[in-house]
Amino acid sequence: MKVIRIMVVALAAAAASGSVALADGYKDCTKLDKASWKTVADAEAKAKSAGYEVRQTKIEGTCYEVYGVKSGKLYELFYSPEDLALKHTKAK
Repeated sequence: MKVIRIMVVALAAAAASGSVALADGYKDCTKLDKASWKTVADAEAKAKSAGYEVRQTKIEGTCYEVYGVKSGKLYELFYSPEDLALKHTKAK
């Protein structure tokens, strides 16, 4: 019975750590109030000027998350809404 309990605990721990790894993971870009943020259109323009074809944009935590295609590959670009600095890029 003790072996089964250990296995259940181990599987639960593995499942919990795996779900964290599947999240986008980048959500902290600024501490500024939303009233001070630059616009979503500005973030999209920044991605376009870097050569990405913008497909979708959303707010993820305190970041602008821009989905763009470049050279046939999909990317997630995380911009700070404070100054539109690119904080993280993730290839899909």
